Amino acid sequence: MNDTISPESIVQRQIQVPSHPVWPELTDLELAASKSRIKKLLESRNAVLVAHYYTDSNLQELAEESGGCVADSLEMARFGTVQSAKTLVVCGVRFMGETAKILNPEKRVLMPDLNATCSLDEGCPADAFSHFCDQHPDHTVVVYANTSAAVKARSDWVVTSGIALPILTHLAARGEKVLWAPDKHLGRYIQRVTGIEMLLWQGSCAVHEEFKSIALERIRRLHPEAAVLVHPESPEAVIDQADVVGSTTALIQAVKKMKNKSFIVATDSGIFHKMKQLAPEKQLIEAPTAGEGATCQSCAHCPWMAMNSLQNLEQVLLTGENEIEIDPEISRRARLPIQRMLDFARSHQHEKSG
Repeated sequence: MNDTISPESIVQRQIQVPSHPVWPELTDLELAASKSRIKKLLESRNAVLVAHYYTDSNLQELAEESGGCVADSLEMARFGTVQSAKTLVVCGVRFMGETAKILNPEKRVLMPDLNATCSLDEGCPADAFSHFCDQHPDHTVVVYANTSAAVKARSDWVVTSGIALPILTHLAARGEKVLWAPDKHLGRYIQRVTGIEMLLWQGSCAVHEEFKSIALERIRRLHPEAAVLVHPESPEAVIDQADVVGSTTALIQAVKKMKNKSFIVATDSGIFHKMKQLAPEKQLIEAPTAGEGATCQSCAHCPWMAMNSLQNLEQVLLTGENEIEIDPEISRRARLPIQRMLDFARSHQHEKSG
């Protein structure tokens, strides 16, 4: 019996994408009162709030106002390790909470909703992925941060979109062959840029998969002066139209630094809050998710990220529920490739500034 597994045979299972939750709309007074209560709870619980750029704007504002952090997944990972707070509250998706716990095993890590997962994580089950790795023992295993703790524990390197290219360029220079998971679009983009030999797991992001190249061509004709900013989790035909391809932080910085007055943005629309903060005079246009073949499961906003709200954030601080727990051995093994990434990032930044 042939038990060889291809990534295609595993990942083509249907990922159940949830509907966007509907949260009660708060008046200005209710919003101010909610934020005030949460700030007091954070202080009394010796807790700090960490929010991703894709979460609700109220959560991003609250994180900054309370001495927390709004960042991409790499900076979120770094932030928790330098905090004296005994509790980290992570507004994002589950792999971010797990990463915080892996790097801070002595701290309590809470999330507003433990069901806030990720299509990339869901599409890369640890047992199948481990079996796939076993079939290619001569490959260096590199996994994207959007994976479970168990998948990270099976890897040699963990990368985020912000550090993936420098790390894979480093591995290419060493002549290594890479087994990459889970995002096929990001993997192909890296492979094209670096030329590294790479086996690709066939996962994709439910948000970025929805951007359509034909519709993007049309909107570019309507806004010829606009720069096109694309996250590398997007399909290749969308990436090929980009003026800038980069991580959430890189795209935010592009809006701030580029001279263009308008931008077509192909990533989660939650990023617009920070872009508007830093460059309020710039026009931001959502890249289209409509067009031939569109299903609009996400409509440019992650439904799992949308599970984070002021309401369930306050609830988790009141009750202490939704704590991230990871098997200690899995956590120990997963920490090694994450720390390898952080050490490389620190060294790479030193080389760039030196």
